Amino acid sequence: MKLPELDSTTINRIIEMAWEDRTPFEAIEIQFGLSEKDVINLMRREMKESSFRMWRERVTKRKTKHLRKRDFVAGRFKSDNQKT
Repeated sequence: MKLPELDSTTINRIIEMAWEDRTPFEAIEIQFGLSEKDVINLMRREMKESSFRMWRERVTKRKTKHLRKRDFVAGRFKSDNQKT
């Protein structure tokens, strides 16, 4: 599977989103057009092997990375004291 040409800023943002616990793969697909398999391939290509394995283990244990597995509707708690 061939990934689209992406600039380094976009790749860095996708990696950042992939590491975030509460950012689902569906959000990455909507924003960048990459499916979960594409993100996995990108992470494998861009990361050291040990970092990739650590990320895969972390992601497979997270329900929050897949919208259909989430057991909550809202994305996260926001304090009334928090600025917008």
